[in-house]
Amino acid sequence: MRDITIIGGGKIGSTIAQLLHRSGDYCVTVIDRSQAHLDALEGCDGVKRRIIDISDATALRGALGAPFAVLSAAPYHLTTRIAEAAKAAGAHYFDLTEDVASTRVVKALAKDAATAFTPQCGLAPGFITIVAHDLAKGFDELHDVRMRVGALPKYPSNALNYNLTWSTDGVINEYCEPCEAIVDGVLRETQAMEECESFSLDGMTYEAFNTSGGLGTLCETLLGKVRNLNYRTIRYPGHAAIIKALLNDLGLRHRREVLKDILEHAVPATLQDVVIVFVTVSGMKGGRLMQETYAHKIYAQSVGGVMRSAIQITTAAGICTALDLLAGGHLPRVGFVRQEEIGLGLFLDNRFGGVYADDGRALDAVWSATDAPPTASPVLSSMKVHA
Repeated sequence: MRDITIIGGGKIGSTIAQLLHRSGDYCVTVIDRSQAHLDALEGCDGVKRRIIDISDATALRGALGAPFAVLSAAPYHLTTRIAEAAKAAGAHYFDLTEDVASTRVVKALAKDAATAFTPQCGLAPGFITIVAHDLAKGFDELHDVRMRVGALPKYPSNALNYNLTWSTDGVINEYCEPCEAIVDGVLRETQAMEECESFSLDGMTYEAFNTSGGLGTLCETLLGKVRNLNYRTIRYPGHAAIIKALLNDLGLRHRREVLKDILEHAVPATLQDVVIVFVTVSGMKGGRLMQETYAHKIYAQSVGGVMRSAIQITTAAGICTALDLLAGGHLPRVGFVRQEEIGLGLFLDNRFGGVYADDGRALDAVWSATDAPPTASPVLSSMKVHA
């Protein structure tokens, strides 16, 4: 078994630990600065737990030892510190960050590393990047690539039409930081929360607006090859207007800790959520103007007897798949690895990535043969449309 260290034992870190441990192929250690987080790990009997102040670079480096890989499931502002510690330990590195500045540091660290540095392995950036690049490859000439993702409550019941399903720090960061886009062939910086649009899927109306980080490295990869490329987060109608009032009219973009406190004490969390992945690519193919659209809805499910939200499942499956593919020799083992280097078919065929597949494979299917066989019914609906 390969030794894996996960930094962060929160909602996503605990799901990653459960999946990797029960696959039977990884010896997992979870490091967190909160004893409460470590004590609350569910479905993780047999997982090693260590309490370390992650913000202390010296303590973190000393605690890592020499694992095969380090997976960061910590808040985005700790990303670079964890990546530096992974490099010092000679370990492969994976993270989930949407933070653009952190990814630039990770890329720089990878230049002379003896191991692979694979950031942005979650949902967006992550799986959405893989899907968009796969569709784009099928065109002779690319015109527009539009990427939309949202983690939404199934039963919204407040004015925000939202429940906390993910990192509050991460949500605030993507609502505040500048966004990248390609507009008329030019790489540009756009404002978060702007360019709000409406669209319908399966009879439901949604809004989508600019947020930071969802494109990953795709702007760099497709620059000079596409006319327009953008990423927007999906919410129920009305959400953007209230968030903009909080950020701009009340000035809470400059007082993020206050905004975090308000959200975490006023907006309840939920495990009853749905993740929507919606990608549209248009351009020339065989001399005709064509469009392809890829849409998925992924729902919460029980994993090993523990109820996991859709955002936990999709995010954890992304980073577990990237690790599994590297361990199996399907990804580069040295240097900076982009999400778009992962083939969509390869991802979906993986035991973890299969949660995104058309047949709706449940994550219980990754358990070893000594466990009970999976009994979950299909957990997602999907469609791929050619127009």
